[in-house]
Amino acid sequence: PDEKRWLSGSHIDSVPNGGKFDGVTGIVVPLEILRAAHEANESVNLELIIFAEEEGTTFNLGMLGSRIWCGTLSADQLINLRNKHGQNYIEAGRSCGVDPSRFAADSINPNLYHGLIEVHVEQGPAMWELNQPIAIVTAINGRRQYGVRIDGEPNHAGSTPMTYRKDALAAAAECALAVEQLAPSLSPRTVATVGRFAVSPNAINVINGTVEFTIDLRSDTDEIIAGGDVALRERLAVTCSRRNVRLAITQTESLPAMPMDSAILDRLRRAARECNIATPIETSSGALHDAAIVAPFLPTAMLFVASKGGISHNPAEFSRIEDIALAAEVLALAITRR
Repeated sequence: PDEKRWLSGSHIDSVPNGGKFDGVTGIVVPLEILRAAHEANESVNLELIIFAEEEGTTFNLGMLGSRIWCGTLSADQLINLRNKHGQNYIEAGRSCGVDPSRFAADSINPNLYHGLIEVHVEQGPAMWELNQPIAIVTAINGRRQYGVRIDGEPNHAGSTPMTYRKDALAAAAECALAVEQLAPSLSPRTVATVGRFAVSPNAINVINGTVEFTIDLRSDTDEIIAGGDVALRERLAVTCSRRNVRLAITQTESLPAMPMDSAILDRLRRAARECNIATPIETSSGALHDAAIVAPFLPTAMLFVASKGGISHNPAEFSRIEDIALAAEVLALAITRR
């Protein structure tokens, strides 16, 4: 138990109406390596880890398990995270063994591990279209998220002339298009998304007075993200000023772009070549993963498995079993070769 070992794992929580491969693939791969070693009566220096609450849909913040394990999220902060039933993380998790008094004792001990390798489905179409079963992930894109509130003036839809309106929804719609247009102006690898929308009073014959929505901005360098932050605020401010509505932007999350460990990447390249993949493709991850949280504390890398059509967070999600098996072979070789 005290011997230094490799770590591999992912998450098993899902989004509403999600698929069967997101996260779970990264569990069954190390589990299969452990099972095969056990059946062969051999030892393998591998520990499987399963992270809780990676997706973020329950408490509106993702990767809670890895954040708690790495000590970047405290018990006091967890008290402020509530699910749809009004329970905070500690209350909701108590029946599953969540115990804040154990957080410190159970936290990450970097001295126990050579490093973490997380296997995950790509969640994009590129690998499937290129007929590439696996890819080596060299970096995980950074992310900033925002809550935006626009306040106009609710008024009668029939008697208010168009030139007198302070329509929060029309302003928010224009802001959403500005966000969409912003991403390609920053770089080909940048994405920006307007997500949740809440409109008030949301009636057929009333000009909407308040709109709240979220923005998700991601890219592969911190410099691009910082520039995107400035441009985003400027574009929304110009739109709202022209429409004579009030704008408030609150940054709710900021995670830096995270390069993967070069030594582990070399291990994965050598292992892939042993599996007859002469030149394994390399990519960055647009989606965030627990590996991004662990990387500042442990040498970390990722392997992607191809996703059919790039479909994810959807019951149609699919990855070939032979591709997942290949990822298991590569991982096994990476952690057993010197």
